[in-house]
Amino acid sequence: MSIEILMPALSPTMEEGTLAKWLVKEGDSVAAGDLLAEIETDKATMEFEAVDDGIIGKILIPDGQEGVAVNTPIAILLEEGETAAEIPAATASPATETAVKPAEDAPTPPRADTPAAAPPSLPSSLPSSPPSSPSADSDRGPRIFATPLARRIAADKGLDISTITGSGPHGRIIKADVIAASTGASTATEGAATPSAKTAPPAADAEQVKALYAERNFEEVPLDGMRKIIAARLSEAKQTIPHFYLRRDIRIDALLKLRAEMNAGLQSRGIKLSVNDYIIKASALALQDVPDCNAVWAGDRILRLKPSDVAVAVAIDGGLFTPVLRDADSRTLSSLSAEMKDLAERARARRLAPHEYQGGSFAISNLGMFGIKNFDAVINPPHGSILAVGAGQKTPVVDADGQIATATVMSVTLSVDHRVIDGALGAKFLAALTAYLEEPLSMLA
Repeated sequence: MSIEILMPALSPTMEEGTLAKWLVKEGDSVAAGDLLAEIETDKATMEFEAVDDGIIGKILIPDGQEGVAVNTPIAILLEEGETAAEIPAATASPATETAVKPAEDAPTPPRADTPAAAPPSLPSSLPSSPPSSPSADSDRGPRIFATPLARRIAADKGLDISTITGSGPHGRIIKADVIAASTGASTATEGAATPSAKTAPPAADAEQVKALYAERNFEEVPLDGMRKIIAARLSEAKQTIPHFYLRRDIRIDALLKLRAEMNAGLQSRGIKLSVNDYIIKASALALQDVPDCNAVWAGDRILRLKPSDVAVAVAIDGGLFTPVLRDADSRTLSSLSAEMKDLAERARARRLAPHEYQGGSFAISNLGMFGIKNFDAVINPPHGSILAVGAGQKTPVVDADGQIATATVMSVTLSVDHRVIDGALGAKFLAALTAYLEEPLSMLA
């Protein structure tokens, strides 16, 4: 019996992807583990492997097809003794639409909207049930085109998905449509109860904004998947996370001296430590010293982590990644440095696997190398905090004897989720971090 090869969920938050390139063609024999295709998600281009042996009988989705929903059939795999002539006509024709049937027809891939870390929610999945018969489909009415995630959110909020207008490819209903419908319904209910309640005016759409610049020369830059995700997640982060900010100046002259000495000794091994490597290590140790800060927001509870898993922002063309260095508190500086370099290189090539940029409780964003003195970073949900690191600069200071001296001072800002970490707790974390960076030998004890 022929087997449908489905669009895989290559990350817990993936709803759809682009079938970038087929690595096989119709008639090719494949074995489990063979590479079938390259698939672009919002974060990376990943290779997709076969899970069964057989012959590629029909390719349903061509190279370059965008917006292919998870669980959509993309090819037909023939088993031994079958021929392409035996493929049912309904599945043999190339797919021009990539919508999915209702949620009961295909399982919703598990989510970890705690990153990819993605908007925070507890991991969940929907059970699958046997496919419905054609007559049952016709009894339901017209087929609804919606992503599995959109269906799940609509069900959770008690919304009739057939009443929602889709803005995705081919009119498919996506997560943003359900959230907008839910917000609209909530506003309408509140408005009925309190007629004087005011609602914010809707944001201007693309045509309205373009009209403002009709007489000016400009170029339209379409949003790719990564930029759409960044826009959605950061908007949600600022709207839903009660940020507050703690700032501190840290003297790093001792750190710079130790770094120079260590790099001289490590040069023969090809290792060169960066200031950021010390910041990662110091942050990981400070999270152990103040374990209540090593936590994430999980909707109706706080999850307190045991190891220090530190995410580090890496800028790439068109966006950024936050690869995670796991167990950073127990790692050597040289191993952290080597792994960070590897993760950064693969991040820029968009070759990170989802488990490498999801998770962690805390993140570091360092713009010091660009000469930025200080800034406020946006928390990456479900993290409890993020450290914004500025450049170390020579600054006049008053020493212990009350004399004016010069020191290299680095300004840091801790953005904190007040639901997870209170002000005094965040201050304790910054004090611990400062102690490690100002007395860097303590990190090596």
